[in-house]
Amino acid sequence: MTSQVQNRKTKPKRLIIDGFKCFRDRTEIELAPLTILAGANSSGKSSLMQPFLLLKQTFEVPYDPGPLLLSGPNVMFSEVRQLFWHAPRDPRKDFTVGLDLGGIGGEITFVVDIPQKSKKISNLLVEKCKWFENGYSFTVHSRMKSEDLIAILKEIPRYKNLLQALSKTKLTVTRWKSMLVPFSEVLPLPGPWLPFEFFLRSLIHVPGLRGNPQRSYKYTAVREAYPGLFQDYVASVISYWQEKKPSKLEKLGEWLHHLGMTWKVEAKRVSATEIRLRVGRLPERGGARDVIDIADVGFGVSQVLPVVVALLTEKSVVYVEQPEIHLHPRAQVRLADLIAEAVKRGVQVIVETHSELLLLGIQKLVASGELSPEMVKLHWFERDEKGVAHVTTADLDESGSFGDWPVDFTAVSLETMKQYLDASLKNDEVS
Repeated sequence: MTSQVQNRKTKPKRLIIDGFKCFRDRTEIELAPLTILAGANSSGKSSLMQPFLLLKQTFEVPYDPGPLLLSGPNVMFSEVRQLFWHAPRDPRKDFTVGLDLGGIGGEITFVVDIPQKSKKISNLLVEKCKWFENGYSFTVHSRMKSEDLIAILKEIPRYKNLLQALSKTKLTVTRWKSMLVPFSEVLPLPGPWLPFEFFLRSLIHVPGLRGNPQRSYKYTAVREAYPGLFQDYVASVISYWQEKKPSKLEKLGEWLHHLGMTWKVEAKRVSATEIRLRVGRLPERGGARDVIDIADVGFGVSQVLPVVVALLTEKSVVYVEQPEIHLHPRAQVRLADLIAEAVKRGVQVIVETHSELLLLGIQKLVASGELSPEMVKLHWFERDEKGVAHVTTADLDESGSFGDWPVDFTAVSLETMKQYLDASLKNDEVS
């Protein structure tokens, strides 16, 4: 199956989730070139992306871990039950995750299976997969008979000629890791499951916890896809740019300087397996030798470096959690410039953030005409008294305004400022 994956830059248009953790009800999230996920802590922002990260790490391992690899580099669970919506008297025994890649994609439904002899340990099964492409859709399940599968596929134009060639061959439904797909022993069957898998493999994931700066980093191959967490590849990507794409390395230095971090990054291959990263000692340009080990500068450089490198990749889909971590407020605002530049260059960016300043930076770019409002989609997450996640979607207008969200970052700042001024005034009166 892996060798059949089409090398195409398919971008997601819509995420679908139903029954997963706090998403009791079916929720569909529209994606734009820049999609911002915001909301209070534990409101469902991370939970939205977790099933897709589960699929990513499942497809990337070289063995069959079953329907989902629960504990991997991108996300970790210890029990199947942790994946499902669970509330007293209202548990779910199934959840669905789906991708719309612009008219092509699918939805996968998983169910919990509790063996009679071991009620404490649950298993996960793939119940069914719904695949759609070019206005046609079909659903397969593991118990489907060959004649039923053929009858469904005959209605889809792309399979008519292929089925004639396979007239004497039985078709079966096989599980390929997380997916149920039609299978023939004679010819491989193309279908929407190929770009579905390819997209998840090619998704770049920059987590909120990006590790401590190291004296040396492991050497890795540099390709279009980056299995696992992206920070594991950053040193090797920089080394590759230094050797093969110096303009990229120069751009990296320019953006780090724009953020007020440093003006230069260089990689040094110290062995067949190790790379060291050195950065300019000062934010402003200095001498060629005025560089120090990345472990000897502020924490912000090592934390923002994976974000900047990911955004400088070519026409990727990048999911960044909390890019503002360890950044000065001025750098948070300027980070919006880099995100906008990446989006205009063809990178699709999904950002999970708590930063009011980053959002204001995006609004400023829209208001100044540097970023089209059609390129931005805002989603606000909140949970009700039962713990059910709800998502409110907003679009920016040409002035950079997004209307009324359930909770406005600015309102929180203004309320805190008012409380401070009231307390200060009261203190002056006492004095």
